[in-house]
Amino acid sequence: MQTTTLDILGKMVLMLVLCVAQALVLNHIHLFDCATPLLYVYFVVLFQCHYPSWAIMLWSFVMGLILDSFANTPGLTSASLTFLAALQPYILRLFVRRDDDDFVRPAASTLGVGKYVSYVAICVFLYSVVFFSLESFSFFNWRQWLFCVVGSSLLTIILIISLESLRR
Repeated sequence: MQTTTLDILGKMVLMLVLCVAQALVLNHIHLFDCATPLLYVYFVVLFQCHYPSWAIMLWSFVMGLILDSFANTPGLTSASLTFLAALQPYILRLFVRRDDDDFVRPAASTLGVGKYVSYVAICVFLYSVVFFSLESFSFFNWRQWLFCVVGSSLLTIILIISLESLRR
């Protein structure tokens, strides 16, 4: 697959918009002291089928570093996003039919609403488990960890689905 300059610029603009929104607005939202929207996961969810894995991981790592510098979480976001980026192609292949085009973009219109919501939910939940596990670095207070994972996952899934419906 050959990436074009327009594709790279589009990804850079999306990365910039999501980083600014996360750093300036979403990082300051903490519903019930545990649910924080993690909208930047949407960036990794949008990579199409058969996009080079190394490129997805590089994009995700760079975005994670940018977010880590704004949130003062050294390596936490970059490690979690890179982990998700490594799994994203395999998760997406679970929801794409084999006879579909090789370069399917994950969206509700291409996958169907049910499959897309399932795809987003799996990606967001895996990211949240890794992110909050690394953040707490302990399962001593497992209830708080569980509330953070479930609350942030639900809030992020709702935001991504809302953003996707606006994008159509």
